[in-house]
Amino acid sequence: MSDSRVAAASIVERIRPVAAGASVVAVHFLGDDPAFVLGEETLLFARGDEERRLPVHGGAILGSASDGNRIVTGGDDGKVVATNAEGTTETVATDAKRRWIDHVAVASDGIAWSAGKQAFVRTAKGERSLDLPSSAGGLAFAPKGFRLAIAHYNGATLWFPNAAQAKPEPLEWKGSHLDVSFSPDGRFLVTAMQEPTLHGWRLVDAKHMRMSGYATKVRSMSWGPGSKWLATSGASQLVIWPFQGKDGPMGKTPKILSPAEHRISSVAAHPKQEVCAVGYEDGMMLLTRIEDGAEVLARRPGNTAISALAWNAAGNRLAFGTEDGEAGVIAL
Repeated sequence: MSDSRVAAASIVERIRPVAAGASVVAVHFLGDDPAFVLGEETLLFARGDEERRLPVHGGAILGSASDGNRIVTGGDDGKVVATNAEGTTETVATDAKRRWIDHVAVASDGIAWSAGKQAFVRTAKGERSLDLPSSAGGLAFAPKGFRLAIAHYNGATLWFPNAAQAKPEPLEWKGSHLDVSFSPDGRFLVTAMQEPTLHGWRLVDAKHMRMSGYATKVRSMSWGPGSKWLATSGASQLVIWPFQGKDGPMGKTPKILSPAEHRISSVAAHPKQEVCAVGYEDGMMLLTRIEDGAEVLARRPGNTAISALAWNAAGNRLAFGTEDGEAGVIAL
């Protein structure tokens, strides 16, 4: 960490530690209370000074998603589990072949998951499945309408599970696509690839967008408020792609902020302000203002990488977790 950051504005003293005790693979807010997804079996709820552990799987938790009211998890025990803020759990599905549930997604009116070369969706009307050309790399529901995006080898597929007569729409691009995300305004779809690049499509006409120049593959991406920009990991500086125009980042260069000695491991855009929380592989955490790159130190370097970051909906609480089981909540 540079000398300027030592002397810079800091909110380190506001951290309320949470004793996770195991690798934190994700964190979600249910209301104003964070729930930490641990690598093995357990959700850890932190409400005020109370910490409560809830076993939800019989092994590793491989994927999680939340709509703010419930957390949906998938595990190597072949189960999809939904958990609400009160800690009530429901087993949504158990794979008939006990395959790993490696990805999940949740919307207000449905839950999606993947196992092997199949994707599944459960709604109040029942369950449907879709055969895929390869194992799924990621799942995401569109912000409007009941539409699911599935990343896989050589592109992505858009699927309307409730429209029995509608054929899945392929979006092709060679290579292995490992994650997928809709822009909050629904105009763009972006995938993270096995190689150090992002690929995207403008959905109105399926025009391609290629976002490259990373040192390593992108493992974390987060949309800014109003879909104006996309923050990404994959380098030792914060890479911000512009999406406010009709062409998105096509023909434009990204904004580069918050360079450091270590690579960025996790990013989380503030839900209301032009600010991004940035976690690094050495455990340091910054709050970066997008307009001018101004920084606030949120956590000093530690032993291992920041592996999870999330804001609550109001943007006045930030939760984080690390690979070695340290975690905390910052009230702003």
